[in-house]
Amino acid sequence: MTSDVARVLTATFAYNEGEKIRQTLARHPRTRAYDLLVVDDGSTDGALDGVDPAVIVLRNERNLGIGASMKRVFRHALDEGYDVLVIQAGNDKDDPLEIPSLVDPIVSDAADFVQGSRYLGGGGFGNMPLYRVFGTRVVHPLVFSLAARKRVTESTNGFRAFRTALLRDPRINWRQDWLDRYELEPYLLLKAITLGYRHREVPVTKIYPPHQLGYTKMRPFVDWWSILRPVVYLGLGLKT
Repeated sequence: MTSDVARVLTATFAYNEGEKIRQTLARHPRTRAYDLLVVDDGSTDGALDGVDPAVIVLRNERNLGIGASMKRVFRHALDEGYDVLVIQAGNDKDDPLEIPSLVDPIVSDAADFVQGSRYLGGGGFGNMPLYRVFGTRVVHPLVFSLAARKRVTESTNGFRAFRTALLRDPRINWRQDWLDRYELEPYLLLKAITLGYRHREVPVTKIYPPHQLGYTKMRPFVDWWSILRPVVYLGLGLKT
């Protein structure tokens, strides 16, 4: 695959993100080497009304969860013949100018799955409470690395790119119902690594929005378990 033939889709997601999703879309260059898509996951705030017509908008009639919305993007990417899919958060914490760093190793045929890492040299993060830094820098990567049998520095960051060919691999069963919330992202990363796809990490920045704008929609404990359980289930052979 070379950069002059690869079709790249960048997808982001919004559920009542207000100004944050508008800012997320506005930070993308007007001239870009990829198509831009946003999934409106049942929002009621009207933030995506009148969005730039160059942006593809898919709307869920009700809130289905990030995993379910991501599955819809996967189907769209496959149906429309995209070669590479980039996933980006919709609350303005990822920098769209770093997308080439994620895509280039794939289009140069050096990787199949490129994971953004805020904890690599050259990466960075901001506005994160200490418990979240500890969980995303120590706890989850440690458990994930044991299950993957490969050391990773980042396993919860949704900012990544991968070949859509992975989604056609029947061994990666991303359509399972239990992957409808936060489970899908770590599931896909773990399956890609354990199945032998070429995995690489690249440094990225992740600056969370001010708390008054809505820091995160993740609920303590229940959603923390949602991110951890794919690693536990796959590591113990309870799911495929």
